[in-house]
Amino acid sequence: MRPWRLAFAGPGLALCLALAQPAARAAIQVTDGRGVQVELPAPPQRIVSLLPSLTETVCALGGCQRLVGVDRYSNWPAHVKTLPVVGGGIDPNIEAIVALKPDLVLVSMASRSVARLQALGLKVVALEPRTHADAQAVLRTVGQLLDLPPEQGADRVWAAIEARMQKVERSMAPALRGQTVYFEVNRGPFAAGESSFIGETLARLGMRNIVGAQLGPFPRINPEFVVRADPDFILGGDRSLGTSGEPYPGWGRMRAMQAGRVCRFEPAELDVLVRAGPRMAEGAALMARCLNRAAR
Repeated sequence: MRPWRLAFAGPGLALCLALAQPAARAAIQVTDGRGVQVELPAPPQRIVSLLPSLTETVCALGGCQRLVGVDRYSNWPAHVKTLPVVGGGIDPNIEAIVALKPDLVLVSMASRSVARLQALGLKVVALEPRTHADAQAVLRTVGQLLDLPPEQGADRVWAAIEARMQKVERSMAPALRGQTVYFEVNRGPFAAGESSFIGETLARLGMRNIVGAQLGPFPRINPEFVVRADPDFILGGDRSLGTSGEPYPGWGRMRAMQAGRVCRFEPAELDVLVRAGPRMAEGAALMARCLNRAAR
């Protein structure tokens, strides 16, 4: 275009150019698990996740390609195994995280790195689901961060979880209703109490947890406590319970041990069971399958 033509077209051309520009993305504001409001100028495109359940939640909402780094325990879906590992959730490698230039870092509530990450100018959102309601709330928060309408994001994923959970509930043998159960999360022993998401799942399956809500979601207990309670079924990972024999002295006296009503889960299965995220219904199916089989 010749210069004189541009001069005469000035105001109109400026208006056309302005209209042709893409609309600025609205800022994203969420309240995290600490009750802290976090604002991002735009939906994050480079996310580091330092908790496996949060990694899985991002991916379930279609945001896997936005992940640029994960903690050492994040291993699902398969795509995340190709990403840089930046240490553990509690003790991440700060330098490695900064080098990835994330516009958002997702951490657990127990992380000791929040203050340092924020001091380095990074946006940090702390979330840690411990109950079914927490898991649903985390889905919604991550959906907000990804700038997804609820019906396309959190609501859709939660509806699928709930539908499968109801199907698993219907699969339970009627004879199992009201039977007592102990679930060991980790060696210690650390148990899944009634108030944990695992405890809530067991309750939906009709089981009665020997670890009451008053003890907290994941309390460390005395092995003798389990012996005295003498549950009908024992569940846990084979790293904790072992592949055979007594996991702790005196446990051989319990009815569950003597009758073989023990569900020992492999590491990959335990990963599903102990993460309050999009695979919770899959975890319920694992428990139901083993309980139904052990009850025969």
